[in-house]
Amino acid sequence: MLVAGIDSSTQSSKVVVCDVADGRVVRSGSAPHPTGTEVHPDQWWQALGSAIEAAGGLDDVAAVSVGAQQHGMVCLDESGEVVREALLWNDTRSGPAADELIADLGGPQQWVDEVGVVPVASITATKLRWLADNEPANADRTAAVCLPHDWLSWKLTGSTDLADLWTDRSDASGTGYFSAAADEYQPRLLELAMRGRAPMAPRIVGPAQNGGAMRSGAGIGAGAGDNAAAALALGAVPGDCIVSLGTSGVVSAVSDSAPTDYAGLVAGFADATGRQLPLVCTLNGAPVLAAVAKMLDVDFDTLSDLALSAPAGADGLSLVPYFEGERSPNLPRTRGALHGMTGRNLNSANIARAGVEGLLCSLQYCADRIRDQGIEINRIILVGGGARSAAIRELAPAIFARPVVVPEPGEYVALGAARQAAWSLDPTSEAPRWSAADERVYEADPTPHVVEQYHEASGLTVGRN
Repeated sequence: MLVAGIDSSTQSSKVVVCDVADGRVVRSGSAPHPTGTEVHPDQWWQALGSAIEAAGGLDDVAAVSVGAQQHGMVCLDESGEVVREALLWNDTRSGPAADELIADLGGPQQWVDEVGVVPVASITATKLRWLADNEPANADRTAAVCLPHDWLSWKLTGSTDLADLWTDRSDASGTGYFSAAADEYQPRLLELAMRGRAPMAPRIVGPAQNGGAMRSGAGIGAGAGDNAAAALALGAVPGDCIVSLGTSGVVSAVSDSAPTDYAGLVAGFADATGRQLPLVCTLNGAPVLAAVAKMLDVDFDTLSDLALSAPAGADGLSLVPYFEGERSPNLPRTRGALHGMTGRNLNSANIARAGVEGLLCSLQYCADRIRDQGIEINRIILVGGGARSAAIRELAPAIFARPVVVPEPGEYVALGAARQAAWSLDPTSEAPRWSAADERVYEADPTPHVVEQYHEASGLTVGRN
């Protein structure tokens, strides 16, 4: 028996068809998405069709599920037509709207108490406030608002009835009007974002439930946000911390308790199994390595070799990697800096080492904020394009002071969606235990002086826990 998992990311649509028994990928396909932060959902649908065709179709699968980029604003009118292009998570025009919404409710603490999330530009509610203020006619036309994975799941059913829309708690928890701790929408926050308008939100479907069915009869699972789907694929459990090093850096941990971070750095998201997924996101991820490699005029392998040839702490050199500003800590207008330069330490090896250590220290800062919430972290699971760097893999356990597990590269969002689809075939059981991906465990002696040096350079006053 076969199931399919879909990953509709910012960059592309990917489809994997897996054997239910062991999760083995039988076939796969992909198709690119257009670039930009404002995309018509029809382009996702077209790309998904191409990816499905490249994967040999879905006529023989028993179930399918969709994982996708979070936060994207998809507005539908009463007939189910898209009102305007979707604003994606990385569209920052709603930054001022986030500040307004925080003030409207009375401050960050009120938002944390209500939904576990303090609005920033990526959160869906801020995009809806931007819509209400800048395109009131389109806001008036909006009868329902949903997320990319919701819309694609609904399209797979062939329905045009808004009542058939559904989502899951992991993706809903990134909207700003759903509480992962309480497992319910907060409608007044949706109305607050839309300045009194009350569009419909998709119903919430449980982790192992089907939301609908394809015309072939295959069930369509609940679906999930991308980080939750990846955690499901990796089999993450309480005590695991997933560090995803892509365009941005995402640090999340599976937990049985929801965070309460009044500073707004740790978002109270949900996972795809019924647990919580406290999450911290940075703006600066693997592109930091690309920038340092470009500055040194070397390729990535040479950058790693240089970094590993230098001593821990790069002879006092620290790179603060806030090249695009930063979200965690919330310093949107700051910029990166190289600290501690002397005539003795300014060489290619130390610069490479400082770049790798600075990137890892910025992620370690995020992990510490999760630990501040009383959430246990026993090991780090490192994924994403940045995990291909030998220097990242070897230095990470020293910076995090934890063993670091690096699974073989894979389409983990799509695989998590496929595992969820398989789970929906027998919702009375636990998620199926599929063969684990090959992985390597990295260990190293902790280097707390490197972290302290970075914190001093970045102006952070926190230490490691």
